[in-house]
Amino acid sequence: MGPISRRHAVDLKQLRALLTVSETRSVTRAAAVLNLVQPAVSRQLRLLEEEMGAPLFTRERNGMELTDAGKVLAEHARRALRELEQARAEIQSADVAVSGVVNLGLLPSTCDLIAGPIAARVRGEYPGIRLRVLTGYAGHLQQWLQAGDLDLALLYDRAPTSTLGIEPLLDESLYIVGLPDSGLAPGKPRRLSFLEGKPVILPSAPHGIRALVEHACAVHKVTLDVVAEADAMNLQKTFVHHGIGYTILPGAAILADISRGLLAAAPLAPALQRRVVSAWPARKRPTRAAGCVLEVMRLVVSDCVKRGNWAGAKLIAAVRRP
Repeated sequence: MGPISRRHAVDLKQLRALLTVSETRSVTRAAAVLNLVQPAVSRQLRLLEEEMGAPLFTRERNGMELTDAGKVLAEHARRALRELEQARAEIQSADVAVSGVVNLGLLPSTCDLIAGPIAARVRGEYPGIRLRVLTGYAGHLQQWLQAGDLDLALLYDRAPTSTLGIEPLLDESLYIVGLPDSGLAPGKPRRLSFLEGKPVILPSAPHGIRALVEHACAVHKVTLDVVAEADAMNLQKTFVHHGIGYTILPGAAILADISRGLLAAAPLAPALQRRVVSAWPARKRPTRAAGCVLEVMRLVVSDCVKRGNWAGAKLIAAVRRP
């Protein structure tokens, strides 16, 4: 019988060492970040490898790289540390100031409009909350929510599911967007047929706007000449600036460009709308901090619409938060 190996319980220091080395790609730099001596970090990694029964790093020319086993463990380590932060926030008593980390996902079309006001309001009202903001398309944000990487997010056209809680916030209209000399104006709605025979830029399928536009075209028997595809709204606007064609975007994405005279836009008639909702993981109890950020986001969105800063948007009657 061979010698019995001694197993070591994994602790948080080891997980933090793993993640810090993976980020800095160096034990020396990781030790400085963690305020430890280098041998202590090396020992934590060694104990972790013994517990996992597999090497977690390889040494490459550019520094230390996670092995496949290391990548798996790092993903779970990030989630475990994030859950610990949330648990610490949840057990705070009601008379203790709200604190904790909240991961918020925002859509690219809404970032310029609401990210700053949300961050400022959270900082002013809840200085103990550390806000992390990520941007992505609705499909990516939904995946991150379901994986537990986000606490809250804005999404488009999502119904409640077993994995997501949903609160409708507003309906926003889509606009035909062109150059300033195109004759488009916010007070002059245009039919979708206005685009027939003209070059059009749209996001690729299965992007939400592409699906909405194609459905409307089928209903109204309109054929579009799609000359370019671009999923990023900034890129769609760049193509319009360069005279490549027209595009279709929500009002929140073009208000600043219209006010500066860079673009012109007209709402579609009949109106083509999509719903904006707030969402959270249904299977995970929201922390007090996440609930506070959800309320701030709700108030900021409402304020933007009431002030006329969210073009073509109409608020939906509030549904109480979880």
